[in-house]
Amino acid sequence: MRRSDICLYLGPADRTELEALRTNRNTPRKLVWRAGIVLATADGVGTVEIMRQTGMSKPTVWRWQERYLDEGVPGLKRDKTRPSRVPPLPREVRLKVIAKTVRETPPNATHWSRATMAEAVGISPSSVGRIWADAGLKPHVVKGFKVSNDPMFEEKVTEIVGLYLDPPDRAVVLCVDEKSQIQALDRTQPGLPLKKGRAATMTHDYKRHGTTTLFAALDVKSGLVIGECMPRHRAKEFLSFLRRIDRAVKKPRDIHLVLDNYATHKTPEVQAWLEKHPRFKLHFTPTSASWMNLVERFFAEITARRIRRGSYSSVDDLEDAIYDYLLQHNVKPKPFVWSKSADDILTRERRALDALDQIRGNR
Repeated sequence: MRRSDICLYLGPADRTELEALRTNRNTPRKLVWRAGIVLATADGVGTVEIMRQTGMSKPTVWRWQERYLDEGVPGLKRDKTRPSRVPPLPREVRLKVIAKTVRETPPNATHWSRATMAEAVGISPSSVGRIWADAGLKPHVVKGFKVSNDPMFEEKVTEIVGLYLDPPDRAVVLCVDEKSQIQALDRTQPGLPLKKGRAATMTHDYKRHGTTTLFAALDVKSGLVIGECMPRHRAKEFLSFLRRIDRAVKKPRDIHLVLDNYATHKTPEVQAWLEKHPRFKLHFTPTSASWMNLVERFFAEITARRIRRGSYSSVDDLEDAIYDYLLQHNVKPKPFVWSKSADDILTRERRALDALDQIRGNR
């Protein structure tokens, strides 16, 4: 290989960048000598001298001179991709892994792992992982579900979603439910505080000091919550909470209550009280569809933010914490926004029922 020494012009910006790369101690070694080749060439240094300064061969010097001429400084920073030495898996093997993942289970487990699938198919666990990632499969993940069998599912969904998306004028829509059996748990030892490199700690064992039940009514429009703690959740306590709501909402506004099918909501005593208070209108969620009640979202927040990681020496201590959370929540309430239309929910429900029917038919 023979070639006359070349000359190239190095602009001020490129020269500054290459000098910075060459002098920076954090620059990768290969980028240092590449920058050195270009800088030396721009300074008129011959090929033999560049070879001596950088310790590179003549073809290497020529290659990076040409790369700079073609692509500039970015070309020096980029390594050309090379084909893998390991041949790609055949398409038949990939399809076999996917088919076994979705249609079969291993003989001694409920789901596949990378190791068990690799052994069954005869490839490496990392190859199995790549195939699953490309196909969007996660055999180790399982999610719970429950399709409602309520014969009035469509009517109830349409009614409740209509209240959320288009509430009636001069009326209040409240989502009502009870969070029962909240335990006042006192940890047996104080936990260690959060610090750098260590999460906060909490003992796994605890002492029970009784339970309380939180009755809550979430205003769909404003996000305000009417809450009251009671020792039990019978019809007697539910009636007491209804009277609390009656006092809190100014007359003559109608009150639409979204609640579940718990037996205490339908006792003769409750029905008799509702007949005397016609502005209360009840809307029951479908069976196995408590997720439609927005107050459940509030219960999830108070559990995660205030109750679960707390330590309480008595029921009164627990209730004080709950009332404090309610007070602070109502200072700056934020409503939960319902985004799904009734048609979207019903379409998903029909699709789930069709899939279940197909599975039952194949058995």
